[in-house]
This record gives sequence, structure tokens and C-alpha cells, in this order.
Amino acid sequence: MEKITFNLTELHNHGSAFFEFLALRKQFFVDQLGWEIPHDDDVEMDQYDNPKAYYSLVLKDGKVVGGMRAMATTAQWGSHTYMLRDAVDGKLIGIPADIIPHAEVTPNVWEATRVVISDTLATHAERSECLGLVLDGVVEQATAQGATEIIALCPPIFARTLRQLGYPAKIIGEPYTNLHDERRYVAMAMPAVRRKGKTAPQVVPMPEATHMMQPQAVHAPSKI
Repeated sequence: MEKITFNLTELHNHGSAFFEFLALRKQFFVDQLGWEIPHDDDVEMDQYDNPKAYYSLVLKDGKVVGGMRAMATTAQWGSHTYMLRDAVDGKLIGIPADIIPHAEVTPNVWEATRVVISDTLATHAERSECLGLVLDGVVEQATAQGATEIIALCPPIFARTLRQLGYPAKIIGEPYTNLHDERRYVAMAMPAVRRKGKTAPQVVPMPEATHMMQPQAVHAPSKI
């Protein structure tokens, strides 16, 4: 497996990889979980897939088998910022406004969202290798822009998974149960530092929700 990283100005350098990532997201979030989020017959794509976003994808035999989206907490595109801040501001349905104590707005902190791993990776070894490579790519992009920390919404067990992969994570909020998929999520943070020993990745048991690092996010109804 190999990782590739890019933003929207660079995606043309990677053939169909971006489309394949959006298609993989659609297969999981829409087809499997049944989320009512923007999609067509082929792909899932939301308001955070904009020119402020960065992507870290993993390829196996030339095909995308995993990926993640990330952006700085200073990002803003139209009326949207980043997902956790928009939740705190009441712009999203399904994520509590008190999910984190404070919404950071600093180039030092990035948010990671929409992580997905293909079901074609059937073993714990393959899935842990893929997730580790995805995270490596996000950290490389974030640190290149001066970031020191990455935040995300994850299943609580993900904190342990990230630590075992070499990325020490800490819980920064209170868990809640998502009404759409009835799974528990919590905000967590990890330092944007290259992990040690990544040349010999540890086999890490993957939690059931390995596919997700961010629950459903939908526009809140207009108050006007």
C-alpha cells in the first residue's frame, strides 16, 4: 500500500483517486449506513469538500482503499467553517452544540473528517496499515502548514486504536449517541507529530466503526 496527499489544486495529478474516495464514502455512509447526506448514484460529497480541504488517501494495486479529509480550523468557505465549529454554532443537525468546550480557530489545530477504509481490506493487519498511512498523510500535510494538533469526532475506542498506531490521543469532550446510527462518539485530539516506528506497523485490532471518524452532519433548518 502507498499513500498520496493533495488538495483540490493538485487532485488532477492523481487520476481518478479523488472520485474513488468520494465513491468509497458513498458506499459506506449512504449505502451501508443509510445517511441522508448529499450524494448521487456514484459519490458522496458535502460542503466541506471545498478548496480549503486536504486529502490523504491510500492506494492498493492502484485503487483507493482508504482515505481522510482534513482542514485547518481557520478554514472558511461561504457560511461554513469546519465541522466541529459549525456544530458548536448550531449549523448542523445530529452533533450537539456542546460537543467540545471551545471551537478552536487557529492554524495550529486541524480537523480530520470522513475517514473510510474499504471492506476489501479484510484483515486487521491490512486495515491497521491503511489507517496508519492515512494518518501519516494528514500529519504531514498539517505540519507542513504549521499545525501542532489534530482534532476529530471518533468512537471512544478510537483513542486506544490511535495510541496503538503510535499517535497518542486524548478525549477533549463528552461522548454522545448519534441518533442516526445509534453509535457513540466523542471529540478527541492528538499531536500532529510523526509517529515512531512506522516502518514496522503494529497489528492493531480495528473497532467496528473503523470506517468513520465523523458522524453524519446535515444543515440545520434556517431560522430566518
